[in-house]
Amino acid sequence: MTGGTGRIFVVGLGPGNAAQRTPEADAALAQATDLIGYAPYVARVEAGPDVVRHASDNRVELDRARHAVELALAGRTVAVVSGGDAGVFGMASAVFEAIDHGPAAWRGVEVTVIPGLSAVLAAAARLGAPLGGDFCVISLSDNLKPREVVHRRLAAAAGAGLVVALYNPRSRARPDQLGAAFALLRTILPGTVPVAFARAIGRADERVILTDIAHADPEQVDMSTLVLIGCPLTHTITRANGEKWLYTSRSVAAPCA
Repeated sequence: MTGGTGRIFVVGLGPGNAAQRTPEADAALAQATDLIGYAPYVARVEAGPDVVRHASDNRVELDRARHAVELALAGRTVAVVSGGDAGVFGMASAVFEAIDHGPAAWRGVEVTVIPGLSAVLAAAARLGAPLGGDFCVISLSDNLKPREVVHRRLAAAAGAGLVVALYNPRSRARPDQLGAAFALLRTILPGTVPVAFARAIGRADERVILTDIAHADPEQVDMSTLVLIGCPLTHTITRANGEKWLYTSRSVAAPCA
């Protein structure tokens, strides 16, 4: 398909609360003739009856991306949607990968990536300020990379003193992955390092559990949970109502000579 005047918006929908979706994202969605994405994310978008929804499973990202390009080349305005931010383990990279390896004509497609509020930022705001120092995000999914690579990166981040946010922490297909990650981290971090399980932040079924790396229980986690693992500079403040804030110190003392 060639010769169309369509375009692609790659849209981050935010964590799930419509109030946390940006006006820029809403404006892009309002222009769409077609919505493409993982079925729960497509269902999250309110759209008119003339908008065509192309919902699919969660392991066909490149197929989705190719479909979006083909529709755009046929003159459609396509919104490819992801939860959170589309560039953080979302569809943005799949769209560009499809274009990179596709026909030369695909490079003429207009693509605009619309940023969204990532789950790690929503969770951090709910918890206090755990990302006040250096941090990283790591996906525990081993669908696209070996588990050994996941663990090597996790160990390097913990050893470097980074706060670590874990995406895709635990699924029915990988029930042991998070437990193995905790076992690894317990060999590197003090047992008192705070850990937070932040589930569905901003939605009606939101749940937050605070614990530490010594007692973190993977059975309390599902794929809607953001797991945030502190570092030795992450502290808790007990509030007057008994709830707790987390924050990570911005200042790191220089090592002794």
